[in-house]
Amino acid sequence: MTFPRSAARTAGFSALYLVAMFLGRQTVMDGTNLSLVWPAAGVLALWFGTQRASRWRWLDVLSLAVITMTVNVATGATAALAAVFVAANLVQGCTFAVLVGRWLPAASTTGDGGRVLSRLRQLWRLVGIAVLSSAAGTMIGPTGAWLLNRHRLWESAAVWMTRNVVAIVLVVVAGRHFGHLVRRWWRRRATPRTGPGPWRSLPAGKQAEYVAVFVASVVAYHLMFGFGRDLPAAFMLIAITVWAGLRLSTGFVILHDLVFGTVAILFTLRGYGPFALIESQAMRALIAQLFVGTVTVVGLSLALSRDERDALTARLRQQARLLTTVIESVSEGIAVVDEENGFLVRNPAIERLLGGFDTPGDRVQSSTYYGLFHPDGTPIADRDLPHRRVFAGEQLDPVEMLIRNAGIPEGRIVVVNTALMPGRINDLRHVVVAMHDVTEDRRHRDELANFAGVVAHDLLNPLATVEGWSQAMLEDLDDPGALTDGITRIQRASTRMRALIDDLLVYTTARDATLAPAHCDLGSLVADIAAGRRDHAQSAGETVPVFRFSGLAPVDGDPVLVRQLMENLIGNAIKYTAPGVTPTITVTTDADPAEPGMTRIEITDNGIGIPAGQHDAVFGNFHRAHVDAGYSGTGLGLAICKRIVERHGGTISASDNPAGRGTRVSFTLPSSRLPARAPTGPHPYRLHPSFERAR
Repeated sequence: MTFPRSAARTAGFSALYLVAMFLGRQTVMDGTNLSLVWPAAGVLALWFGTQRASRWRWLDVLSLAVITMTVNVATGATAALAAVFVAANLVQGCTFAVLVGRWLPAASTTGDGGRVLSRLRQLWRLVGIAVLSSAAGTMIGPTGAWLLNRHRLWESAAVWMTRNVVAIVLVVVAGRHFGHLVRRWWRRRATPRTGPGPWRSLPAGKQAEYVAVFVASVVAYHLMFGFGRDLPAAFMLIAITVWAGLRLSTGFVILHDLVFGTVAILFTLRGYGPFALIESQAMRALIAQLFVGTVTVVGLSLALSRDERDALTARLRQQARLLTTVIESVSEGIAVVDEENGFLVRNPAIERLLGGFDTPGDRVQSSTYYGLFHPDGTPIADRDLPHRRVFAGEQLDPVEMLIRNAGIPEGRIVVVNTALMPGRINDLRHVVVAMHDVTEDRRHRDELANFAGVVAHDLLNPLATVEGWSQAMLEDLDDPGALTDGITRIQRASTRMRALIDDLLVYTTARDATLAPAHCDLGSLVADIAAGRRDHAQSAGETVPVFRFSGLAPVDGDPVLVRQLMENLIGNAIKYTAPGVTPTITVTTDADPAEPGMTRIEITDNGIGIPAGQHDAVFGNFHRAHVDAGYSGTGLGLAICKRIVERHGGTISASDNPAGRGTRVSFTLPSSRLPARAPTGPHPYRLHPSFERAR
C-alpha cells in the first residue's frame, strides 16, 4: 500500500472516530467521566483492524492519541484522565488488530472491502475478540479513572466492557458488510445495468415481507419505548429479530439491528421505555446495551446459519446436477439397486444396454424379463443376478452376461461390475451396478482366434514334412558323422514348434482365457528354455548365452502363461546385451516375506540395462526403452509379462543389477501347493501363442 492511500485511510477513519467519540462523550456519567455509550470503540476496531498491515501504522497511533486527548479534555476530562483513556484505547485497538489477524483474517484484509462474516463460527470469533480486546482496555481505563477519582470501579468497568463489546460487534459487522457492498457498486458503476436491481428482482411476496418487518419493528419499538415504560416486555421485540433472521437477507438483519438498537439506547438514555425504570443511570445503560447485544447476536446467528444452510444446499444441488450429468453422459450403464430390488439411480445407458426395456415401477424385474443368459447360453436364475449375489455376501469379480431379447435379437455381451455401498439409505443396503458392452471386443477376439486356428492348421503340414524328412535323412545316412548333431537340432526345433501349434489350437478353441493352475517345475522349465536358446545361438552363429540356476522352487500357475512369462523375460535379457558381451542370465527363487504364500523369482542379466527413470514405464503398453539403439520390438513384451503376473495375483518390478551392469526383474507367483503331474506329451511345457521378446 502506498503512503498517500494509507494516509487517506487514516484521515477518513480519524474523522469517523472524532464524530463517534464526540457523540459518545455526550453520554458521560456523573462523577466518573465515563461515557454510557461508546460507538468510537467500534470505529477504533474497524480502523486498526483494517490498517494493521500498513507500513505507516504509527500515523494511525499518533492520530488516535491526538483525537482522544483533545476531545476528552475539551469535554471536561482532566489531562491525566485523558492520558489514561489514550492508553486504554491504544491497548484495546492494538489487541483487537492482533487477535483479528490471527482468528478472523477476513476482517483485517485491506483493499478488498470484504465482508467480515460469512459463517456462524466467524460471529463467535468476532464476539470473543471483542470481549478480549475490551477486557484489555477495561484493565486500564476504569482502573485509571478509579485511581484518579475513587468512584465506583466495578460499575465503571461493567459499563466500559459492555458498551465496547456491543459497539465493536455492531460497527465492525456493519462497516465491513456495507463497505463491501459500496466497493462492489463502485467497481461496477461503469458497467451498464442489463437487468433489474436487487430490490426489483425480488418476488412481490418477499418485497411485502421486508416492508412488513420494517413496519412491525417501527410500531413495536415505538409502543415499547414510547408508551411502554411500565410494561417490562422488551424481550418480545426479539421475536421480530427472529423473523428477520430466519427469512430476510443478512444485510437487512445487520441494518435492522444497528438502527433499532440505536433507537432502543437513545430512548433509554432519554428516560423512555422499560429500561428507564432502573434508577441507576449506569445500570440503565448497561441493561439497554445488553439488550442490543442480545438482539444483534440472535439476529446474526440465525441469518448466518441460514446462509450456511443455503450455501451448502446450493453446493449439494450443483454437485448433484454435475453427478447426474456425468452419469447420464457415460456410455456405461450405471444403476444403484436396493435390497428390495428398487432402483435408487439409473442412467439411460443401462436401459439401452438392456434393449430399451422400460422397467415398470422403478423395480428390477426378473432375469427372463430382460433376457439374461450366461455366456454359454443357459438362463440366469434370479438368485444368481450379480446384485443379488452381492447382497448374499459374495465378493464378486466382474461377471459376463449375454442379453438377448426383442430389443436385441442378435444378442449383446456385457461385463457387470458390482460393489456394495457403505452404510444404509432409508434403512436399506444398496449395490452399485456398472454394465459395459464388450460385444465388439468378444467378436474381435473370436475373429483373431479363428485366424490363429487357421494359421495353426496350415503350419502343421509343412512341419510334418520337416519332421518326416529329417527322420528319413537320419535313418538313411550311412555315415552320420557331423550331420547327426544338426539333424538332432532340427528335430528339437520342430518338436518345440509342434508344441507351439498345439497350444495355439487349444487356445483358439477356448471361449475364455480362464487360468488353469497346475504345478510348474521352474527348474525343468528354465533348463528347457536355456537349451532352446543355446541351440538357436549356435545355429545362427551368435554368442551362446550362459545360464546360472539351480534349486529353483516350483510354483502354481497356468503352465502355458508361466512359460510365456519366462520366455519373454529370458529373451529380453539375451536380446538387450551389448555387442561382444556374452549374455549371462541368473535365475533364483526365494520365499517372499512381504507376500506370504508367494514365491519371488528374480532374473538378472548383464545387458545394457534400463535408462534411469523408466523402470516402471517399461511395463506399459508399447513402451520401448531403447528406441534409438537399433533394437527391434513392439514394446508389448513386458506389458504381457505384467498382465500374466497380475492375473496370478503377483507383482513385478525392474531395477538395476546390484552386482554391476544390467537389469534385475523381480516378480512373484503363488508358491506350489498343487501336486505335480507327469507330462503327457513330448514336452512338459507349452508356449503361449502370443509370445513376444520385445520390450
